[in-house]
Amino acid sequence: MNGGHREVPGARSSVFASCSPQKMCSWMLSCCLALQHLAVQASLLCIFHLLLLPTLPEELPHAWATSELLTRSLFACGISTMLQTTLGSRLPLVQIPSFEYLVPAMVLSSHLSLGASTDRNGTAVASVCHAPHCTVAGSWAASLREVSGAVVVSGLIQLALGVSGLCGWAVKHCGPMVLAPSLSIIGLSAYKEAAFFCSTSWGVALLLVFLAVIFSQHLGSCRLPFCAVPQARGCSTSAPTLRTFSVLLPFAGVCIICAILSHLHIPWESLDLATARLSWANNTLQAPWVRIPYAGEWGWPLLTPRTLAVGIAMAIGCSMNSVGCYVLHGRLLRAPMLPSHACNRGLCMEGLGSLLAGLLGTPGGTAASIANACTTGLTQVGSRASVQVSAVACMVLGMSPRLAELLTRIPLAVHGGLLCVTYSVAVGTGISYFQYTDIDSGRNIFIVGFAMFMALLVPRWFSIPLAHLATGWVPLDLLFFSLLMMPVFLTSILSFFLENTVSGTLEERGLGSQLALWKAGGGDGHPCGEKSEANQGYGLPAGLRRLLPSSCKAFPFCFLCPGSEEEHENEEEGSHATKETTIVPGEGTQLLPKRGSGELQSARRLSEMEMPA
Repeated sequence: MNGGHREVPGARSSVFASCSPQKMCSWMLSCCLALQHLAVQASLLCIFHLLLLPTLPEELPHAWATSELLTRSLFACGISTMLQTTLGSRLPLVQIPSFEYLVPAMVLSSHLSLGASTDRNGTAVASVCHAPHCTVAGSWAASLREVSGAVVVSGLIQLALGVSGLCGWAVKHCGPMVLAPSLSIIGLSAYKEAAFFCSTSWGVALLLVFLAVIFSQHLGSCRLPFCAVPQARGCSTSAPTLRTFSVLLPFAGVCIICAILSHLHIPWESLDLATARLSWANNTLQAPWVRIPYAGEWGWPLLTPRTLAVGIAMAIGCSMNSVGCYVLHGRLLRAPMLPSHACNRGLCMEGLGSLLAGLLGTPGGTAASIANACTTGLTQVGSRASVQVSAVACMVLGMSPRLAELLTRIPLAVHGGLLCVTYSVAVGTGISYFQYTDIDSGRNIFIVGFAMFMALLVPRWFSIPLAHLATGWVPLDLLFFSLLMMPVFLTSILSFFLENTVSGTLEERGLGSQLALWKAGGGDGHPCGEKSEANQGYGLPAGLRRLLPSSCKAFPFCFLCPGSEEEHENEEEGSHATKETTIVPGEGTQLLPKRGSGELQSARRLSEMEMPA
């Protein structure tokens, strides 16, 4: 991913090193990195709304109503990102409505649109928007409220999964043979949307992809003297600027070129009948500069058996997507394996964010952004401060519909180019996990091939109009249809089932001599012996830790507490070490540093810097 260039000191350090004060970029550089995250996040939010809104009933509202939907999503995503980076997993992860929210929402909205078109006197038009300034058509508003109800249900289920500790248990029981196909299919699941948006202007999309590849891979070592990164002893060194902003610079450059071509009336975009409806409606009313969103402004979410079924599908798909994103982001940052308590807290914060988004009336919840995590892999820079700055900028944009309208001017081909650049990193990261397994084994070849092939085949099968799924109860049909249309769910379930039912050795499963190397994040980051440092970086803030009891065994939410998790994991590792007899003696201990090694001491210093005095 570095293009074969010489490694920059601290560029591939883990999230704990990148967030330490002595190795963090200046505030100016952090704001630029925040702008880069904001550009990717805004593009994904536009993709979500552009694909979902045409599936609602035909009475589309004015552009200011759709822009307010975008502002509400921005506001909820900003709050959820701040919660995730402070109280959640503590990884520098941006929150967005993922594609796992989009598929069930489109299934529900398409069903509601079909019911509204066949029966105008049904329940689909029984409720209207109650806001005094709202002129949205009744069926559109009622459908949107029902989709928001599904988002509220998904947030409650995600919160329950995190508090119960089920998410952390699943992470500990997913080996490389489950993570490799799951992460790969997460990246491959966006190829249809990428091709769809790129088709509006292949020249613009390929230009963005070309610039991103050149900046990140071929010109990654180019440095500009005015971009200085402070170091530990007061000196400074120039940062690899082109690689650090290998997504922002192509994004801004291509948008400027498209604006110039449009100003000169040079045709560069081809919109056919299928993609013409994706464009935002013509603005007939001026959106206000400042409007603080609040719950219930467009009516409260509707809770029906259909929303309950679709909400369950949303929660299951988004939880799998988020867990995969945690592992993906830690892998790209070369951080140690995510502890169970951090994974549980991360899912809890996402549940709270989705609950807030549903109450605000948005059609999508909040989940970890795969595209922003892959942007971190491309730029080789992971900063928690820059993500928090982008979260604040998100909340500011969420309170100004007039400013959020600028995001609707992003060309559609730019969205497709960003999907091509970012999601390809997820595919490669998933493939990299095969190195810990015996990929030449016939057992592993069958598991990977069958899981990935069926995950792409089943959604394609049910997308054909002739394919029907009828159980006799509409909510159950929507639940099954939503789950079977998500490739991530199918891959994770099939690979987990086959991995635990088909017999195989520890070496085939990737749990033999490579277990310690895999848990350490790839072997070139923190070694496996630094679990205490990892837990300090993933742990709760110091101010909150002082309020918790010293022993969390009696704490009601013990799965969210780092203390009890460490003791439980140590007991499990001790029992696992006594059972595992296939490892050659001394083979795993070569991965552990000596007590006096400088690598371990430097990691301890970094972890101490993370904790405020």
